[in-house]
Amino acid sequence: MGTPRRPFLVDVAGLLRRSGTAGVEVLEGPLEQLEVVDTRMPGEATVRVEAKIESLNDGVVVRGVVIAPWEGECRRCLRTVTGTLRSDVLEVFEAESKEGETLPLDGVMIDLAPVAREAILLELPLAPLCREDCAGLCPTCGVDRNEVSCDCAPPAADPRWSGLEGLTFDE
Repeated sequence: MGTPRRPFLVDVAGLLRRSGTAGVEVLEGPLEQLEVVDTRMPGEATVRVEAKIESLNDGVVVRGVVIAPWEGECRRCLRTVTGTLRSDVLEVFEAESKEGETLPLDGVMIDLAPVAREAILLELPLAPLCREDCAGLCPTCGVDRNEVSCDCAPPAADPRWSGLEGLTFDE
């Protein structure tokens, strides 16, 4: 049994020899399933990282994009929604990393998996819609109002909010 494959590990030894040199890396591989509320990146999904890596005096700068598929439920009609997210990344790796500011440079290796994971978690939609004009489900009979209309009366207004009916906002 071999060591587990780490597709987002990058050897930057060549770049560190000379400050100001740059290289491009395109990496693909799986990450564990990531989830925010009811939106998730499937566990078997392939994540793509396209990065330009430039050396500094005591580290490297990574600029690029993380691309990953996602799936979730429409917040109005509960249909399955899928999409692809793209998140720009900019990170600095240093041998003497500063907590919350830079990431650790492990000898001559950098690990872009935490960068990809964070970018995906920040970009996953919290409340996806199947389409902008989704009519949702009828709160009375439960029919999908995107497919059929129903004759249910609209729900009665909550009297606790009646004091706000005359409220207007100046433009």
